[in-house]
Amino acid sequence: MLKALFTSATGMKAQQLTVDNTANNLANVNTTGFKRSQLGFQDLLYVTKRAAGTEAAQGLQLPTGLQIGSGVRPSSNTKIFSQGTLENTDNKLDVAIEGDGFLQINLPNGDPRYTRDGSLRLNSSGNLVNTEGYLVQPQITLPQDTMSVSIGTDGTVSVITAGSPTSATQVGQLTLVRFPNPAGLSSEGSNFYSETSASGSPITGTAGADGFGAIRQGFLERSNVEVVSELVNLILAQRAYEINSRAIKAGDEMLATSNNITS
Repeated sequence: MLKALFTSATGMKAQQLTVDNTANNLANVNTTGFKRSQLGFQDLLYVTKRAAGTEAAQGLQLPTGLQIGSGVRPSSNTKIFSQGTLENTDNKLDVAIEGDGFLQINLPNGDPRYTRDGSLRLNSSGNLVNTEGYLVQPQITLPQDTMSVSIGTDGTVSVITAGSPTSATQVGQLTLVRFPNPAGLSSEGSNFYSETSASGSPITGTAGADGFGAIRQGFLERSNVEVVSELVNLILAQRAYEINSRAIKAGDEMLATSNNITS
């Protein structure tokens, strides 16, 4: 059986995965805080027919060898954490992170999650929560008579209340979290990431200081997906898939020729 059949099959599977990854990037082009994924590939094992440096004659060595590869496999799926475009929403509870860092959200069971989605809201108790109602950490509670909210670039949350309409009162501060290797975070859906052993332990700090990004009130960060680049990747994957299928067809025709020699 021709090795090319199996080698080309790995190529077709790899391009299928590329299309799946590209489709997910394009599907999330308008998802707040979404970061595009980039696939990496590795070539498979090689069958060595003749090793380079083998002695061809006394005192003579072959300058090159003869190796036949076995195809390709996906090796990684890396999140690219480049900055997305900041869009003005005029919503005082929306925040965008300009630079490095994540907001921390706690699930109902207490497990922490990390996000770039700054679509914050108030629940019935006046607590800052995300759009699914999960509490922002550290927990910040606004007074019931709050008239306006101000969030500074360092995350300081101040309010003007009906009881004190002439002076602002600080009620808390949004802190940011970052990781030594953010590409190692696990994507959990709902714009959430979770810590892994590859990402390293979370480092908490103040926005706008020590390398952390600044917080921009009234803005949201859009996805960093570049539609044109993704469409080019889609075309390349489609053509590579076709070329691999042609290699399988060529191998099949060669086998058919061999099979028909005695007919």
